Amino acid sequence: MSRKKMILDLDTGIDDALALAYAIGHDDIDLIGIIATYGNALTNVTAKNSLDLLDLLGAHDVPVFIGESHSSTTTDFTVMPISQAIHGQNGIGDVEVAASMRSVDSQNGIDFLIEAAHQYKDALIYLPTGPLTNLAKALEKDPSIAKLIGQTTLMGGALTVPGNVTPFTEANIHQDPEAADYVFKNQENLTMVGLDVTLRTLLTKKHTQEWRDLGTTAGQNYADIMDYYIDAYYNLDIDKKGAALHDPLAVAVAVDPSYVTTLDLNMQVTYDQESGDYGRTIGDKAKLLEPTISKAAVLVDQDRFVSDFQQMMLKVLA
Repeated sequence: MSRKKMILDLDTGIDDALALAYAIGHDDIDLIGIIATYGNALTNVTAKNSLDLLDLLGAHDVPVFIGESHSSTTTDFTVMPISQAIHGQNGIGDVEVAASMRSVDSQNGIDFLIEAAHQYKDALIYLPTGPLTNLAKALEKDPSIAKLIGQTTLMGGALTVPGNVTPFTEANIHQDPEAADYVFKNQENLTMVGLDVTLRTLLTKKHTQEWRDLGTTAGQNYADIMDYYIDAYYNLDIDKKGAALHDPLAVAVAVDPSYVTTLDLNMQVTYDQESGDYGRTIGDKAKLLEPTISKAAVLVDQDRFVSDFQQMMLKVLA
């Protein structure tokens, strides 16, 4: 297949770091930029993490842009303690990666997304792995991108399983449910890769030992980062069998949809704080008879994906 242009919108924590590496290594992906957002860490920290990891992996030509620093309904942002426990104080497992000498791009991330949508149209994949604030802002500024962007594949939400912040809400959606609702109701060609499938894709220290055995700085750094994540999953009793490959699965699905089984469904996100029905990703009852603009992944070929992911990481980290 011809290479797809991809924009990653990352709140660069640990699984975002894996998604970045996977996108760099994939022969069918031309990574044209990263938009930094808030979530696992503050936006200035996630931008730095992206720059440092890009340079670590030799992707010195991929620019990083600054996106929003807080949700659409707040004026600031504080990292949740659970996010710090899972991703570390610096977002990448408190591992010190060599600092990039590059700076973030002067163009705003939202303007970059809009410009890329007009330039690449169907060839563009936009892939947010954090809150959907940046896409909502871009849609409000230029509604035409809803039809221009070839494909939007997001990591977030939970349709058939409980959330990981509340019984209903997944972390990325929880950061800005209002923005997420706007995106789900407006952005076309959208695929939700949520906890329904990502929680089934687990990486273990057996995998990360193979990264270490490569004998490279990238292999060592990434193994240290991922082992922190695996330990956090174990110690917080999230999963004692390994740690989930949330964000890289979304990247994989964007270029090979056969990894997952999807359900065509027009979706909405609830944001009624009074009732507590806040941040639930669910079918939009008002659009049951309308053509669907979105789909949700509900099953995954986890064995094939985890194997393919490991082979990709061994290639990239070598």
